Amino acid sequence: MDTLTDLLDGVHARAALVHRSIMTSPWSLRFASGAPLTLLTMLDGQGWIIPADGGALAIGPGDIAVVRGPASYTVAEDPAIPPRHAITSASYCAATARTIENGGAVPAPRTCGVGESGSAVLLSGAYQGRAGISDRLLNALPDVLVVTDDECCFPLLGVVAAEVVRDRPGQQAVLNRLLDLMLVTTLRAWFDRPQRHAPVWYRVKDDSVVGAALRLMHGDPALPWTVESLAAEVGVSRAALARRFTAEVGEPPITYLSNWRIALAADLLRNTDATVGSIAHKVGYSGTFALSVAFKRRLGATPSRYRATTLPDRRGG
Repeated sequence: MDTLTDLLDGVHARAALVHRSIMTSPWSLRFASGAPLTLLTMLDGQGWIIPADGGALAIGPGDIAVVRGPASYTVAEDPAIPPRHAITSASYCAATARTIENGGAVPAPRTCGVGESGSAVLLSGAYQGRAGISDRLLNALPDVLVVTDDECCFPLLGVVAAEVVRDRPGQQAVLNRLLDLMLVTTLRAWFDRPQRHAPVWYRVKDDSVVGAALRLMHGDPALPWTVESLAAEVGVSRAALARRFTAEVGEPPITYLSNWRIALAADLLRNTDATVGSIAHKVGYSGTFALSVAFKRRLGATPSRYRATTLPDRRGG
């Protein structure tokens, strides 16, 4: 299994907030749902994504953006337009709901905005809770990334646009799976960009010496790897592997392995009920004490404390 598959294989949207917003000029929406990941695309019109920190990014028809939470952000026709509506997990279409309560027209399912036409149509899909989204994946992403329509073919968009306004048995399950597929497709396209934004585990060529060493460590992090044993497996000298690995990855092999083990342990603590001792053995430590020392040194908290602080995420909230 390649590392990207490993990171995305456990991501499963549950009760995802998938909606479209029909807007007339001038428009600006403030997203404050706290979702760990949100996908956005303009079905019609042009827009700008303005994160809490950083500059605005343009998004046009067919482009797909991935926004990393939980910080709020704005999507607007123009960055200078202040937000006119707030969208939260509790009230995704509050203004539309009030219009209906007052006797206004009822829009299509999962549609914010009463009219069937407007100057812009924004499709958004937000993951609720962590949904299997690991820290290793989130740490590999910027606050906002945009894959343009001409960078990757997204025939899936037409399917999603049609499904979001349907109301049939199993509709939420269909939208959940479509959101997962959009995420995988978009991230793969972004990682493949020639600008090489991808993390090192994706960027290093699989057929290189360093790529082979990374696959070994990722494939079985519990083994007692040393530079000597890794070098023997990939067929080079210890010195050659250490030199080439540090040059391509930016840190020595065992430092990388230690950081990867702690990241794996953090994901297991957050997403499973396994004991700290069993997690320690799974990621390559001799026991609870050894993992606790390394974990606190890297993340500033013991495994038990880390698990306690992330308990709401493990319950999906």
